[in-house]
Amino acid sequence: MRATLRWAHSDLRTHRGEALFLVLATAGIVVSLLLATALFGYATNPWQRVFTQAHGAHVWLHTGSSADTGKLAELDGVESVAGPYPTTSTTLASRGTRASVELRGTPERPTVGRPLLTSGHWLDPANPDGVVLETRLARALLAAPGDTLTLPGTDRTLTVLGIADSAEPRYRPGEQPGLVWAPPSAVRDPGGQVIGLRLTDPDDTDYAVQRAVTVLGAGAVSEVSTWKQGRAEAQGDTRLLGQVLGLFGLGALVAAGLAVHGAIGTRIRGHLRDISVLKAIGFTPGQVVRVFLLQHLAYALLGAVAAAAVIQGLGRLIPGRLGDAVGVWQGLPGNTVALVVVPVGAVLFIGATTGLAAWRAGRVPPVPVPRPAAPLGGRLSGVARRALGLRLPPALVLGWHRAFTRRLRSLATVARLALPLLLIVVAMSAWTTIERFDGRPDQIGLPTALTVHADSGLADRDTRALLERDPQVAAAYPGVEVAALVPGQTATIALRGLGTRAEPYPYALAEGRPAQGRDEAVAGEGLLDLLDVRVGDWVRMTVGEQPQILHIVGRSIEPENAGRVISTSLDTLRENDPGLGPTLYELRLDPGAEPDRVAERLVTAGHGRLDVHAVPNPADGLSPLRGVVVGLIAVLALIGLIELLTAIGGSVREGERDLLALKAIGLSPRQITAITVTSTACTALAAVVIGTALGTPLAHWLIDAQGRSSGIGAGIAQGPPAALLSLFGVAAVAGAAALAAVPASRAARRRLADTLSAVA
Repeated sequence: MRATLRWAHSDLRTHRGEALFLVLATAGIVVSLLLATALFGYATNPWQRVFTQAHGAHVWLHTGSSADTGKLAELDGVESVAGPYPTTSTTLASRGTRASVELRGTPERPTVGRPLLTSGHWLDPANPDGVVLETRLARALLAAPGDTLTLPGTDRTLTVLGIADSAEPRYRPGEQPGLVWAPPSAVRDPGGQVIGLRLTDPDDTDYAVQRAVTVLGAGAVSEVSTWKQGRAEAQGDTRLLGQVLGLFGLGALVAAGLAVHGAIGTRIRGHLRDISVLKAIGFTPGQVVRVFLLQHLAYALLGAVAAAAVIQGLGRLIPGRLGDAVGVWQGLPGNTVALVVVPVGAVLFIGATTGLAAWRAGRVPPVPVPRPAAPLGGRLSGVARRALGLRLPPALVLGWHRAFTRRLRSLATVARLALPLLLIVVAMSAWTTIERFDGRPDQIGLPTALTVHADSGLADRDTRALLERDPQVAAAYPGVEVAALVPGQTATIALRGLGTRAEPYPYALAEGRPAQGRDEAVAGEGLLDLLDVRVGDWVRMTVGEQPQILHIVGRSIEPENAGRVISTSLDTLRENDPGLGPTLYELRLDPGAEPDRVAERLVTAGHGRLDVHAVPNPADGLSPLRGVVVGLIAVLALIGLIELLTAIGGSVREGERDLLALKAIGLSPRQITAITVTSTACTALAAVVIGTALGTPLAHWLIDAQGRSSGIGAGIAQGPPAALLSLFGVAAVAGAAALAAVPASRAARRRLADTLSAVA
């Protein structure tokens, strides 16, 4: 055992740099995987905790005031109900901020769908104007218990008594109204009612919705929301961050395992005599295997333990959502198990790849087999001989020949080096896609920057004139958005009428053509998947008691409402309902205009009659992904560096046997050095070409697949510019050549005695 440890210690002193790189790479991989685990837990568990503690309803139905909702409690599969509660839609203002809300008359604290108070207290019968706000709405209004809220256009005020968490879909400006619990007396003019259903089997949600709509009548139901929508909305971009970290972490783990396998294989080929000597002095094959295996397991274990310690001790200090996710995850029951399982799994995987290579060391015979006298590079190919005949530099020709003469080994080296480069190209594509969301939102379904809601007393013509009077408003598109029941009555979707045939709304189309004629519409990927239809199909939906039949002529990129949106012109909806007027206006601004300043001017010009919100951009929630991408590229570059150093070491050792022959034919040390540098550069160039050629389409497929699963739809991927890819390739090849220059120069200037010893 002492001899084994002494040999391992000697080997560590010889390969300190390689050991350090392996430890750092393992630490980076385990950090990525642990952060991915934390993000998945953060995305799912907080909502699940709220839903469980609130005894949440699986289905919420918004109906007319006259609907007989008492029958719903008798449906099969309904465990209990919440409500019905009277509701009305209004706008609240606080500290110069306005928000669309749903006032829900709640006589007592519900037992199903119970709000979880985070501050303040519940409604007080002695305070008829006291309300409780949903957490995200309170954050948007900058409101706290004790603050006073106003209802624009009236002299009414409401007092905030408390703030509570809810498992229902949360407030999103311009998309989802905020939830306000109020005494029934505060809901003075109910526009409808809402009832929640808690089911015995959550998997039967669609069937329960269908039964409920059938009992009440399609005309009585205005909107349906389910627990699945609430969970998906709560997970949002956090789950995407976890998926990205998990994907790249696993890819980096595979790349690191292959790099370790290649490094051990190269070292075994370069130390066959040393291994034979070990066996000659009494080492068994098992001991030789254990030397390599335990040595690299120790490196991996050190990196994994360091990563786990950093995440556990300093993870919550990471700024932004990553730190919040780690803090929440550390308080979850499965935290300790994940903190052990993830590093152990990474170490075992690296150990498995190490064992395969170490097994070859155990098969080395105690007596070295004489090496063949022929040059290691083999005979020159016909192409190489013709290249020399054309008086090309010998270093270039012989370097290319050395890089690819052993096809199987050369292909394995190129493949191992290409994998981290491929993942870097995918990471770069993720970065440029985020930049596309930021810099060209019109290409990803966000042609407008502001959404405006006007008070009911302001006429359409006056509103448009007021909006278009601003010098930086390029166009104002009138529109309306209503909830529509899908065929089968299992869910509601968003039906939008935006723009007119004279001034069509500029949808971002990924497939088909714009909606120009009567009854033509474009739809998001989420709606197409929900209804199992494609471009060219006709769909029927119900708005109240009014059926609407539309012809889908295009697929639009829809970042809102999980893509469950069908859009047509306002003129088309008016043909079915002549009295329909615009309820919102989408504003397209001039290039370079700042939405915040334009919004301030419009609010001032409207004298409190306009509610202006910035259109939410998915890139706002993906900002932490930029730092994640940079960190992943660093880890992958470190793995690529390990593989590159392994390839350089192997090339230098193989070149030792050719050194005497190369000097005999008159090549100078500089030319011999150039052969190794060229060989390394050719290997790196081949890896760059393969990594780029495979990474670019793979990145498009992965990003578009994520787009389809989120409902936005395919067509959002943006590959890196050709100039950036070219710079990346040049940097990789030049860096490989520079790294190979020093060891190749030392090998080319070795003494004759050392060279003979290496060949012997």
